[in-house]
Amino acid sequence: MDLTAGNLLRVQWPLLACAIALLGACAESTGETPPSSPTETLPPGLTEAKVTRVVDGDTVTVEIAGQEFKVRYIGIDTPESVDPRREVECLGKEASARNRDLVEGRTVGLEKDVSDTDAFGRLLRYVWLDGRLVNARLVTEGYALAATYPPDVRYAELFSQLQSEAQAAGLGLWGAACDSPVTPAVETPGQSTASAGTCEFSDSADPRIKGNISVRSSEKIYHVPGGEFYEATRINTGDGERWFCTEAEAVAAGWRRSRR
Repeated sequence: MDLTAGNLLRVQWPLLACAIALLGACAESTGETPPSSPTETLPPGLTEAKVTRVVDGDTVTVEIAGQEFKVRYIGIDTPESVDPRREVECLGKEASARNRDLVEGRTVGLEKDVSDTDAFGRLLRYVWLDGRLVNARLVTEGYALAATYPPDVRYAELFSQLQSEAQAAGLGLWGAACDSPVTPAVETPGQSTASAGTCEFSDSADPRIKGNISVRSSEKIYHVPGGEFYEATRINTGDGERWFCTEAEAVAAGWRRSRR
């Protein structure tokens, strides 16, 4: 065979074309696509910290380079268990104990979002341990609610998804143990459950209970005066939100009481 440069190229080109086609087919067969939502993937550049004390389900004290800081977990909210001004909420002690089991005495990785601290001077961080996001784990197991406060929204979609899965499975806060203590009253269509036209929290016919619909999860949550988020909650009736005269009325309509 005459292996001149021209003949050699003619021999090798079909082989090269086949190789390229085969590689393309292999790449196509993997079916890999970018994730459509944030995932629980260990990020680079974490700050190493040792957890010296667990305050409650979503707050810990850590030591970083010899200095002590209090850390508030971003994106989640666990039931109240330590505030002396408020009663212990359902699963509050259990959420605190679970957080203690997970991180107390351990070296963790802290991930910052946009904000550095909250109004109380606590560091706002995602907490990683053994390649897993502790914030997400508490939501997954039903010990915490997804609670998004912009601009710190990096894992908001993930937390919302995990909460929906925990709720569907009836885990923790979504189980029978934490059902609303308010028993829905039987209503006659068109009538309010308030007696003699008097609404709770106002001693008048003026409703005070705010029926809010979560932007993230579409969950119906009502807030009563004195609640942590009552003043900040705005009701938009055009979006299906509404005011209620009594808690029984809110529960009967499909809302649940805010846990804070």
